[in-house]
Parts: sequence; C-alpha cells; structure tokens
Amino acid sequence: MPILGSIIKGAINIRSKIPTLKSTYSQQQRQLKKLIHKAQFTSFGKKYNFSDMDLMSDPVEYFQKTVPIYDYQSIFDSWWHRSLKGEKDVCWPGKIKYFALSSGTSESSSKHIPVTKDFIKTIHKGTLKQILSTRNFNFTKEQYETEILFVGGSTNLSYNGTNFSGDLSGITTGTQPRWFQNFTLPGPEIRSIENWEKKLDAIVKNAKNWDVGFICGVPAWIQIVFERIIKYYNVKNINDIWPNLSVYVHGGVAIHPYKESINNLCAKPLIYLDTYLASEGFIAYQERPNDEQAMKLITDNKMFLEFVPFNEDNFDLEGNIKPTAKAFTLNDVSEKVEYALLITNSSGAWRYLIGDTIRFTNVQRSEIIITGRTKHFLSLCGEHLSVDNMNQALKLTTNELGIISNEYCVVGERYQGLFAHHWYIGVDKNVDENVVKERIDNHLKKLNDDYAVERQHALKEVLITILPNQTFIDFLASKNKLGGQSKFPRVLKGKHLNEWLAFLNNKNNN
Repeated sequence: MPILGSIIKGAINIRSKIPTLKSTYSQQQRQLKKLIHKAQFTSFGKKYNFSDMDLMSDPVEYFQKTVPIYDYQSIFDSWWHRSLKGEKDVCWPGKIKYFALSSGTSESSSKHIPVTKDFIKTIHKGTLKQILSTRNFNFTKEQYETEILFVGGSTNLSYNGTNFSGDLSGITTGTQPRWFQNFTLPGPEIRSIENWEKKLDAIVKNAKNWDVGFICGVPAWIQIVFERIIKYYNVKNINDIWPNLSVYVHGGVAIHPYKESINNLCAKPLIYLDTYLASEGFIAYQERPNDEQAMKLITDNKMFLEFVPFNEDNFDLEGNIKPTAKAFTLNDVSEKVEYALLITNSSGAWRYLIGDTIRFTNVQRSEIIITGRTKHFLSLCGEHLSVDNMNQALKLTTNELGIISNEYCVVGERYQGLFAHHWYIGVDKNVDENVVKERIDNHLKKLNDDYAVERQHALKEVLITILPNQTFIDFLASKNKLGGQSKFPRVLKGKHLNEWLAFLNNKNNN
C-alpha cells in the first residue's frame, strides 16, 4: 500500500509544523477549566461549588484547597458506586456506560474505573499524538505501510443490565477510527477471544499471513508470542516470519529486564517506544529517542495532573496518602524528586491517586519515567527502597553475570528479631545465589543511601531464591491473569504474598 504509506508520512510531517502552546502550565489551566465547566452540574460539581470555580480565570489554587485527594476506595465508596448502580450525573454528566476492570497491583479485588465517551476520545487523541511523534524517529513511508499488532485483552465485555465492564482495550477497540482499524491486528474475531491460550494459538496460526511492522503490548506476553511463533514455524527468529518488524511500543512495566531476551528472538534489535496508558488515561508517551526512554506528559488532552512528593510527610509506612499531603502542579515540580501522580479526567476522576510514582528527567520538556507504585516499595526499617532501585540493581547484576532475568519479586520478612529482604528471581540457567545476593546488595547500597545505612543496622540479611522464569507465568495462570495487561507485582505484600507463598509451597510438594 505505497499510497497509504505516503499519505500517513505526509500527514505526520504536516502536523509536526503546526505550532502548539509553549507553556504546559497554561495548557493545564485550560484543561482544568474545561473539566470543571463540563461537570459543574453533577453531584460532585455541586458539592464542591464548580459553578463558582468556572468563573475564575485560574481555578487551580481554589480547586486544590476545596476538592480533597481521593484514592480508589475513597472515591468509589463516596461517588463511583452510585454510577456503577446506574445513577446519572454523579461525577461526570450522564450515565456511565462502561467501566474498565483494573486489578493493578493493589490488595483489593478488581477496580471499576469509569469510562465515558469523552474519555475514549482522549485515548484516541493520545494514540494519534504518539503516531505523529514517530516523525522524530525517521521512519520511512514503507514502515507505515506495515501492520500494527496489538497483543491485549479481550474485547468481549460483561453486561450487568446497567453497564458494560472489561479490559480498557476491549472498550476502546470498537470505537477506533475506521482508517486505524483497517491496518491493525489481530482483527475482531481474535480480539474477542477471552481465553489467553486460545487467543495465543490464533495469533500464532495467523502470523504467517501478516506483515507486522509495529507490535504493542506488555513485555512478558510479547516475548511469549515471539517464542511460540518461532517454535510453531521452526524458524530462527521472529523476523523470518515478520521481516519488516522493527518497532515495539511497550508499557506497564520497565522494559530493561526483558530487552535482551526479546532482542535475542529478533534478527536485529527493535526500536523501543515507551508509553504510559493507564485505565485512568493516556498519560505520556516517548516523543523522541533518549537513553532513559523518558516519556512526555500529555498536558492538553482533558486531563489535569498533580504531583505529590513521595515521602514520609505525605505518605504513611503502608503507602497510604495522608490527609495533609501537599500536591504540586507542573509549575512547581523538580527533577530527581519522586512524585505520586494525581489525575483529574473526563470520566469523573477528581484528584485521584492512581498509585504510580514518577520522576521528572526533564522538567522543561515535561518528560518523566515511571519509578514504581506507592504501595510497591519496601521500607521495613527506613530503607525506602523503590521499584526503580530494584530494577536498576537487578539490571546491573544480570549484565555483570551474563544472565537474563525477566521476572522477579521482593518480599519483606522478619529475620532474627529484625528484618530481611527476600528476592525471588527468574533465571533459566545455573547461577550461584550467593553471588547474586552479593552483587544486588552492593548495587543497592550505591543506589540508595538509606538502604546502605539500614544494612548496617535493622536490615540484617538479603535472601535469594532462584526460580525458572516459567514459575512466575504459572503463578499468573493459576490466578487467571494470563495475557492482556496483567503483570507480575515487583513487591509482594498481604494477600498477594500469601497466595505466592502458598503457590510455591504447593509446587514444591508436587
């Protein structure tokens, strides 16, 4: 389709010349005013006097003073449960027809996140922005003639008589522009398959008929897709089937634990583009090549963002936000500070703590990286160990030892009256656990001063258990969490920890 490739590339070049507002804060002011104006006559808007805020030239300060910060449980118990029962005009005008199911990495059962038509439009706009940003990667028009494969959740939705619920990808897929659906895979029949194994089989059997140039999905499942295709067709690498595959758009977890093993399945290294698409919004995307794969925040797409320093002043030891927490806007953030993200969006999320932590790599460009989760960190005795610290330590260790680890998790334990960190690491070859322990421990001491101090005091030991990578996949399968956006939590606590330990115990006894 040479004409299509030329048209798309031409459109991208034209759009790149259209000027945009330089001030991201001005964009954010404008978005908040739009959201407040639209929701002023809802129950939420009436309670917090949105009609008064709508008259203000800059409502940001008053909005932050008036509207409290919500986590999922507090906003669901106070507001969203009414929308789920079919009540209209609760937090957003009209009835909520769709709810995205998101278990995330929380301790609770599936979350019901409201999804409106206005919100779906923002997803489409974010997708278009990322497509347009590919001009910075100098793709040829031939690259745009290839097909895009999305490895995601099922498009089949559950209906309870009042609203539909399911994966966000299932909700948004049917509403994609027709021009976009025409060159995206795997097609409606395969997308609708709920069983992951059956869906995977269908993708594998049809792979030979597709000209995939772009692939999108969670890293663990993309690797499995590649491995299954290579085995099924008895070829050396994935490019024997898809010679034009060159771009991988990923998100959800840090890519570097998977990068080497995915590249080993290709004839040439892929171009990796990071994206930040959550059930609460299309938040950021990688706009340009950069070593950190930092992503640009989307500041002009019916979403208002706030940033709460992730420290003991604002969060308790369990990662719960304090009532006195102070939130900053884009005008006030700094680099090298870890922030928890608050979102206000066009589905009725207001100052909503989504549970992710981020760090700005470039404030001027509004570029960030995801560093972890507010409840996925370890601070048993003041070590303040983040998922980003863990990722970096494991990456350095595996590089030094020449091993590949796709999956891992860390558990905090009582140990000889004090504390220990227990690492469960997926490695598919023999490796000395003591060597792994020494390397990880030393790297963490360099990466985190608090950790280094506590290793001399209350944090008495680091324990290492090496497991096959398949063990982590089998655990997800046991919880019916294969495929889609499911991923293995990096820190296990509470219910998830008990399930993991029971699973390992049962596996050892069989």
